[in-house]
Amino acid sequence: MMMQGLVVSCQPVPGGPQDNADFVVGFARAALAAGAVALRIESVAYVAAVRAVTGVPIIGLVKRDLTDSPVRITPFVADAEALADAGADIIAFDATDRTRPASIEELIKAVKGKGRLSMADCACLSDARGALAAGADFVGTTLSGYVGGPEPEEPDLALVAAIRSLTPHVIAEGRIRSPEQAAAAVRAGASAVVVGSAITRTEHVTSWFNQAVTRALAAGAEGPVLAIDIGGTKTMAALVSASDVLEEITIATARGAGPGEWLRAIADETAAWAGRYRRIGIAATGLIRDGCWSALNPATLAVPDAYPLEQRAEELFGVPVRVFNDAQAAAWGEYRYGAGQNTDMVFLTISTGIGGGIVVNGRLLTGMAGHFGLIRGPSQGLHPLEDQASGSWMAAQAAEAGHEVDARQVFARWHAGEAWARDIVSGSARRTALLCADIKMMLDPKTIVIGGGIGLAEGYLGEVLKHVPRHFDLRIVPAMLGPQAGAIGAADMAPHI
Repeated sequence: MMMQGLVVSCQPVPGGPQDNADFVVGFARAALAAGAVALRIESVAYVAAVRAVTGVPIIGLVKRDLTDSPVRITPFVADAEALADAGADIIAFDATDRTRPASIEELIKAVKGKGRLSMADCACLSDARGALAAGADFVGTTLSGYVGGPEPEEPDLALVAAIRSLTPHVIAEGRIRSPEQAAAAVRAGASAVVVGSAITRTEHVTSWFNQAVTRALAAGAEGPVLAIDIGGTKTMAALVSASDVLEEITIATARGAGPGEWLRAIADETAAWAGRYRRIGIAATGLIRDGCWSALNPATLAVPDAYPLEQRAEELFGVPVRVFNDAQAAAWGEYRYGAGQNTDMVFLTISTGIGGGIVVNGRLLTGMAGHFGLIRGPSQGLHPLEDQASGSWMAAQAAEAGHEVDARQVFARWHAGEAWARDIVSGSARRTALLCADIKMMLDPKTIVIGGGIGLAEGYLGEVLKHVPRHFDLRIVPAMLGPQAGAIGAADMAPHI
């Protein structure tokens, strides 16, 4: 039997208002009317109820919470036999390598003894191999991301592709919430795709929409946010509504002046915007902790230790202020509105210095997380990485080669074919590529987004990709929000923290 197409999982929230046979049968009929080729039904009673109204294939399962085993899906041989007797054509069971009351071989033998087919719900490739060796007919990715650690947000398409190399009978299941993700699962190698919560769990779908609407309404009620991005070379101020930058100004950061003077200069330049905003979000290079600002690399921008940036800004502007590290704010902006596409991601900004941000399970990691430019491993503890790859490093290298130019001019000379400039760009790109590989091994993000004046310079990302190890499955993409990412991210977070 080859199953191809959409399978709808008609499993209501346990104990919820739709957890009865009439609703399950109604879900099943509606799904079949819209083109589903099969159904996935939980419990012997619900399988029997659905079998009474349709002859399409039913994948049956039983869920139990056991005290002596983490296995929940069809843990006992008696469960498998009862599902077959109730009318299930395919019996799904947990095929993970964990302590279990019945072995995979025993479950498959019982299913075959009833003349039915088996579906192994797996968490990894080794589970799939074991299940196929035991005689499983179908392999699903159902349990990927659910056997320990934080739950991912995206479907595990890499596992779909890996299992497809073992068998054509791959069923993609787990966190498939949009038509685009379902199609992507087929392209990855699935012959069938199971969708559950996004179709039949009204509580879950409602919560997704409610969260988005509530947040949008809160942002609209607040009106625009004044976003300020203080960098080592320039400072940008903007009026921001969601991802829309309504107005903006840019001024040079007077490096020798200090934070108080920078804030006053911004206040003077944005005086005409007074009354149009009720909150301020500030993104600043360096360490932000409890509203205070410290320099991590004074060469990028010297700041007095633990400068009370949030307090001073509130005193000056007269509205609530929240402050964030600039790269972390940019990471959030790209996650929400840019290249991150609301998936686990790491953001790298290659500019005057090097910074970064990490978003995991919809949460931005703050504090020291993402300050990749300060790692010292590549230099054996002698120098931070940004002193060997950033725009400042490029200008210094050019000066050593006898060329008094800035990083922008280094790129111009590289594109003009000058070898010394090519070596500088290549050196920076090589170190950035190795950093990306290290990040992949440490965090395994879905995406690495690269921004910043250097990161987005013409040709730079291509050089980085040349140096990424070939066996790494790395998605490295350019930032979409450009120099506005930090301001957009700070503005988005300001009303909610």
